[in-house]
Amino acid sequence: MLSIIIPYYKITFFDKTIQSLANQTNKNFKVFIGDDNSQNNPSELLEKYKGKFQFQYTKFDENFGSNDLVQQWNRCIELDNSENKWLMILGDDDVLDKNVVEEFHNQRNKFEDSINVVRFSTIKINQKGDFISDIYYNPITENSADFLFRETRSSLSEYVFRKDDLIKTTIKKFPLAWYSDVLAVLEVSDFKEIYSINEAVVKIRISDESISGNSDNMSKKIKASFQFYYYLLYCKNEFFTENQRQILLQKLNNSYFHRKKSAMNFFKISFLHLKYFSTKEYLNFLKSFWQKIKK
Repeated sequence: MLSIIIPYYKITFFDKTIQSLANQTNKNFKVFIGDDNSQNNPSELLEKYKGKFQFQYTKFDENFGSNDLVQQWNRCIELDNSENKWLMILGDDDVLDKNVVEEFHNQRNKFEDSINVVRFSTIKINQKGDFISDIYYNPITENSADFLFRETRSSLSEYVFRKDDLIKTTIKKFPLAWYSDVLAVLEVSDFKEIYSINEAVVKIRISDESISGNSDNMSKKIKASFQFYYYLLYCKNEFFTENQRQILLQKLNNSYFHRKKSAMNFFKISFLHLKYFSTKEYLNFLKSFWQKIKK
């Protein structure tokens, strides 16, 4: 059986999310809903779906998500007291195609013994549920690090994790949990292969209420970007090729230049340049640094 974790806070699109679970052609799953002390109680909505699929609803007394979204994810994961081996963390505004669970179980024999992370194809939808992108298909098997350097997108809802490995890894905290999901994919997979199911689609909602669709939090996203790329280069450097490290370094540089007033980040990025890269590259970084602070 598959566990589906929903860290709940926003009710705006929640009915669509729950309806998509009720519509699943394979009911071999159980849902654990963790209410982040929301002002919008979903109990009346959930009452409509009793008996249509297995779910457990828990309301927490304290809100975590406004300050630490990863902490909310983690305590929702802890609600899962089942013996299920696989776990999905589904956003409270995202929607599953009716065959997502069925395809997961149909293909388990292809990944059960060798893969820790499974991924579905995705499509973006807007507030009305209209498609606003093409479907993002993925290679059937792919080294988890490679998708960082491929033109694609990623959202937590599209992944299924081997539960024990996700719990053991612990999702890392970044501002807004931006890149926390991507790092979880890398670390739970141990930078090895992930398996993709393209026969079913997860619909990722982009709206003013979603972190991805909100442009008012850009400074926090940039801060998270710096922390993410610094962590990869400082702690996981050995998992990348020389060319990939150069790309990561450039992304780190770009994140830094958006927040160049941070003296601590200057020393961090200087350390990485001097430890892993050439003096010439560091001099180029310093040249860019002086050019940008003069503007």
